[in-house]
Amino acid sequence: MTLVHGIYTAAGVGILMAAALPPLVRRRPFSLPMVFLVAGAAIALLPLGVPVVDPVRDRVWVEHVTEVCVIVSLMGAGLAIDRPFGWRAWAGAWRFLGLALPLTVGGVALLGVWLMGWPPAVALLLAGALAPTDPVLAAEVRVGEPTSGDDEEDEEEVRFTLTSEAGLNDGLAMPFVLAAVALAAAGGGWSAGWVGHWLLADVLVRAAVGLVAGVAVGRLLGRLFFRSRHARLSQQMEGFTALGATFTAYGLTELLHGYGFLAVFVAACTIRGAERSHGYHQVLHGFSEQIERLLTAALLFLLGGYLVATGLADLPWQGALLGLALILVIRPAAGAAAQLGFPAEPRERAVTALFGIRGIGSLFYLAYALGEGPFTRYADELWAVTAFTVLVSVLLHGATATPVIRHLDRRRERAY
Repeated sequence: MTLVHGIYTAAGVGILMAAALPPLVRRRPFSLPMVFLVAGAAIALLPLGVPVVDPVRDRVWVEHVTEVCVIVSLMGAGLAIDRPFGWRAWAGAWRFLGLALPLTVGGVALLGVWLMGWPPAVALLLAGALAPTDPVLAAEVRVGEPTSGDDEEDEEEVRFTLTSEAGLNDGLAMPFVLAAVALAAAGGGWSAGWVGHWLLADVLVRAAVGLVAGVAVGRLLGRLFFRSRHARLSQQMEGFTALGATFTAYGLTELLHGYGFLAVFVAACTIRGAERSHGYHQVLHGFSEQIERLLTAALLFLLGGYLVATGLADLPWQGALLGLALILVIRPAAGAAAQLGFPAEPRERAVTALFGIRGIGSLFYLAYALGEGPFTRYADELWAVTAFTVLVSVLLHGATATPVIRHLDRRRERAY
């Protein structure tokens, strides 16, 4: 019973910290994720007998808890975006999806084969899991709360591009993860049969289903929230309906064999567009952000404990080098290539390229794939490399995001 009561105490303190810390760290060179990651590591080092998560043994619940955290974050991100959807208005997002994402996958996969000596399927799995910019840990570089809609044309480009990229690429990275599973199932051999099926079913059809389902659910919920004569939910101003919207979009799309992550973000953007100036968006976004903060705090606390218990011990030096290469070289280079010719200030292009934050989404993709394909032999190393990369991203991006973004904001204010 003592251990159970200790867990209750730790959970209570953690929840209070998740509520109290954001205002304290908002203008300082560290972030809330850094605090909980370090706290988890510190608690695991103390002789308190606190259970430590083993992501190989506890794969199923790790998969589903990270899954919920990501979809809640995607709903909040979509509701926060003020800029109306459009090919030209969202040009930065399309560039990162069409160029930066596949370039990052290719770079990490090549390093996985060459540096780690892994089979192509294992290297591709790691690349697919680590490629997407994470919507969960990118709070410092995301757009803020939804506004009344008057400033939608002035939404700052760095924050907008990173938010829209994170919202869309969490769904579009899944085809690469599924390609790794298919390649492993085929014994590591490339054949026209499974490649053709992957292109048709996993790339085209599932993405189309996710897009269509997201728009359909978003329009239906937008009507229910703002235009229904008998049950206009916006009049009640209840924030928990954000969870209903999130789970409906995600669950229905997955039942239809589409990409639920993509559907949730698209549904959120569609709901936002249904009545752009309504204050109910702030209520929905605020509730989503609170749930996201709680789940993120818990997951990073557990991740810190795993790293000091077994994660860093399972990490080969080649894996550490690969993680550093992704954060410091591959993602910035891919982001720079994606922005060639993009009409933005050089400093803004550099910041957008550098802040490809890795986080909870990568943990989900890895947990999911390890339950679908024959990767058991490499599971410990895959978890170690992925967790180390998230650690580096949390520490590096968490320490630099606030001062860098504040510098850009000051330059922008002086320009006007």
